[in-house]
Amino acid sequence: MECPGCGMQRSGIALLKGDFLHSVILYPALIPLIFLLIYGALHLRYKFSNGSRNIFILQVGVVSIIVLHYVYKIFNHQIFA
Repeated sequence: MECPGCGMQRSGIALLKGDFLHSVILYPALIPLIFLLIYGALHLRYKFSNGSRNIFILQVGVVSIIVLHYVYKIFNHQIFA
């Protein structure tokens, strides 16, 4: 049975190979997650105004994508590998 994070590594490999569409299909939360990590690291260094609020919004967005994708896989019977 797959977990909510299953597909992230395959998605990352597809992204490294330059296959953006396949990466998004495998795990749609990976690109927003990468953006969140980069923004968080830059915020630590440069202290953006409203940076904490933006990070919170990005976190809610990433978690929402993960949950929605997992529910989608459950209802389409793609949960069992």
